[in-house]
Amino acid sequence: MGLHPGARAKGRGLRTALTEEGLTVRMRRARCRAVGTHAPILVEARPNARWSLDFVHDQFACGRRFRVLNIVDDVTRECLAAIPDTSISGRRVACELTDLIGRRGKPGMIVSDHGTEFTSNAILAWSKDHRVEWHYIAPGKPMQNGYIERFNGRMRYELLNESLFLGLDHARCAITDWVDDYNIARPHSSLGYQTPAAFPTGSDTAVIAGFASVPVAQPAPYGVTENGLRVARAF
Repeated sequence: MGLHPGARAKGRGLRTALTEEGLTVRMRRARCRAVGTHAPILVEARPNARWSLDFVHDQFACGRRFRVLNIVDDVTRECLAAIPDTSISGRRVACELTDLIGRRGKPGMIVSDHGTEFTSNAILAWSKDHRVEWHYIAPGKPMQNGYIERFNGRMRYELLNESLFLGLDHARCAITDWVDDYNIARPHSSLGYQTPAAFPTGSDTAVIAGFASVPVAQPAPYGVTENGLRVARAF
């Protein structure tokens, strides 16, 4: 139902009076959000070509919620880090990525959704300082980050839904054991039935690229680069 004409006139008069007295409150402008690029991406079939990040959530036996920051190498399928904590900010994500690069080397690209932790000023500054391209998937399109989504689903089905965590230390131990088993003991058909930890590096990568289901970035039509490595388009 619309307002009575008298009420509308009264409202306009009040706004005019506030404006004349300089009492109006300026509207805050929305913060510019990171957009990234949605152009097709060619990714070589080699370790560290592309990492993907995402969070998965759960709760302790006491009901307190916690989250796990998962980082996966999209080519080797290896879980590079699974970090549980009750709160993980964008600054914390940047610190974890810096530590991971120190152990493993710099990725060619990082992919994530538009979560506030991934679009924070800390992450934008980190990406610029480390010269790492950060690709954001289209809003509402989790399938564009399919590898990390699949990994999160497997972690939830096999571990989180089957475990009652008594606290953060318990969750850290259980998640570490599960990730070690995932990386070291489980063969993947997409890796030629090798484990992620056994995926060849360096010059041996070109051999793996001969498999029909070579690990590549986001599923899309396959192609071949000039050096013979299989690649895929990622949207």
